[in-house]
Amino acid sequence: MPMGEEVEFTAPLWEWGARDSWYFVTLDEEASALVDERPRPPRGFGSVPVRVSVGTTTWRTSVFPESASGRYVLPVKKAVRRAEHLEEDEPVTVRLEVLD
Repeated sequence: MPMGEEVEFTAPLWEWGARDSWYFVTLDEEASALVDERPRPPRGFGSVPVRVSVGTTTWRTSVFPESASGRYVLPVKKAVRRAEHLEEDEPVTVRLEVLD
């Protein structure tokens, strides 16, 4: 991946209780720090554009700050969950790159 620095972490997939079928992975401290380090213009909901790989699936999306933990959360869309056979509460290994 040519752009910026990458980080890899493993964390469980979880469903957001406020909205059925919305699944996320919470970035670990190192990944959240990498997101915070990059200067960028303000965006909606504090979102930060990223390139993500899980297994053989790579896509562009945004991560969002989660106020309670001070970390960021990564939405994992249904197509990715299906392609990579991801189940709720199971660990997911994520490779993440912050985009400019």
